[in-house]
Amino acid sequence: MNTLSVVIPAHNEEASVGATVGAIAQRLTAENIPFEIVVVDDHSSDGTAAAVADAARSYPSIRCVSNHKRNGFGNAIHTGLDAFAGDAVVIVMADASDDPADIVAYWRKMCQGYDCVFGSRFMRGAEVVDYPWFKLTLNRLANMFVAVAFGVRYNDMTNAFKGFRREVIDGVRPILSHHFNITVELPLKAIVRGYSWTVIPTNWYNRKDGVSKFKVKEMGSRYLFIIFYVLIEKMLSRGDYRCAHPRPVAAPDAARSTARV
Repeated sequence: MNTLSVVIPAHNEEASVGATVGAIAQRLTAENIPFEIVVVDDHSSDGTAAAVADAARSYPSIRCVSNHKRNGFGNAIHTGLDAFAGDAVVIVMADASDDPADIVAYWRKMCQGYDCVFGSRFMRGAEVVDYPWFKLTLNRLANMFVAVAFGVRYNDMTNAFKGFRREVIDGVRPILSHHFNITVELPLKAIVRGYSWTVIPTNWYNRKDGVSKFKVKEMGSRYLFIIFYVLIEKMLSRGDYRCAHPRPVAAPDAARSTARV
């Protein structure tokens, strides 16, 4: 692979997006990883686009695109996945909650041959700072349900911070989610359709600026719709949508993650 794309959906993130993209660009430059950062301005009413433009003066590989679909986290990611130009993409939050060092780790894993790299904030080696307790409780229950329903040993499916090779994004289309449920649609489809994946510990830091766009009600029917949609595909499609040529993985561990998560 030659180039890594980082897609960042941003709605009214003027206070944090500049520092976020700057830190990512600085880390990827230091690691000699060719990259682009695509910030998707999701109908912001503040200076989000201006903050990105200011960061791009130092790093020309940063660009901002507008979400011309209806506003929504999933639609913003749709726009970013249509716009990125790299061989692989990592989806990152605009609020600096994800660690740039973990983006580097994702890239290294995909260079080993994995089609997907998923992070877990809840396994040994991860650091979580100031996670709201009520949101954490709902998160753990939702992830337990998904893990049991699909029989996978992965405990952070709802985490948006994930990495995919380009062919995986092409292979999981059409993408149906318009909101935060896209965070489970992408990995579940990738798993069900036979792409190789692994899990690594990742850090998470609660935002210092701005307001979270996630609403608790997002954990309801929209998530269930996507979970059952992909579960029906897994049970009834007879493998019609599985990738035809699984990629060999050069790493010493198995192509499918067996991490204790």
